[in-house]
Amino acid sequence: MIGGAMAYDAGGLHLPALLAALVGAMLLQVGTNFCNDYCDWRNGADTPSRKGPVRMTQAGLVSPVAMRQATLAVFLLATAVGVFLIVRGGWPIAVIGVCSILAGVLYSAGRFPLAYLGLGDLFVLTFFGPVATGGTFYVLTLQMSAEVLIAGMAPGLLATAILQVNNIRDREEDSVAGKKTLVVRFGRRLGLGIWAGCVVVAALIPLELLAATAEHRWAALTVLILIPALAMFARLREETAAERLNPLLGQTGVLMLAHSVLFSLGWILG
Repeated sequence: MIGGAMAYDAGGLHLPALLAALVGAMLLQVGTNFCNDYCDWRNGADTPSRKGPVRMTQAGLVSPVAMRQATLAVFLLATAVGVFLIVRGGWPIAVIGVCSILAGVLYSAGRFPLAYLGLGDLFVLTFFGPVATGGTFYVLTLQMSAEVLIAGMAPGLLATAILQVNNIRDREEDSVAGKKTLVVRFGRRLGLGIWAGCVVVAALIPLELLAATAEHRWAALTVLILIPALAMFARLREETAAERLNPLLGQTGVLMLAHSVLFSLGWILG
């Protein structure tokens, strides 16, 4: 959404490429979730005492073989969509596509899964942020700007905030399974600080762009997400029952969507 809005403002919107980027990004996310579902079951991170939303493999609703096959099928579909984007955008899009699939798989698979090493936050920030936004803008306009990469940090930060809710909730289970997230390594307080910092910085990024360019002042309406974020942070800080944190996953996702809508509309309005 943000990459498309900024491309539209730059006069380079290409609707077929925008649709392909959207579908490709969704398939990459689904494939990553399928892979994570299977690998967390295999690695012992998902157990019958899981507090989070139902996982298909762990719950026995989908066999491990079927989940592996589904993961491969979805990534192949993403690759097929990516071929169109590569034809339009060239080798930079090929690099983004390959790296995105590798990050999606290695997030929870392999001998040294990124999420189990405490590197998941960095990769979520990068690929949900400037890579996704900048890649979308590039394939639409066939050019790049620093403004787009800075703006793209906001959705990356908010995606990282979603991850913090997940990691705070699963801290005890992850610790037993050897999944050394930052929350496991350094404690719940750090997770709370990362959540708050990500939301605040994301909300203020358009103000930085406004100060630098003196343009697109309406995009600064993203600061409005801080109003509901205050109550959400209070609940995240005070709630001790892990399963009661699940609604905050979706609510943080709504913050991400609200930010994207406010920024995109504001950027177009000027």
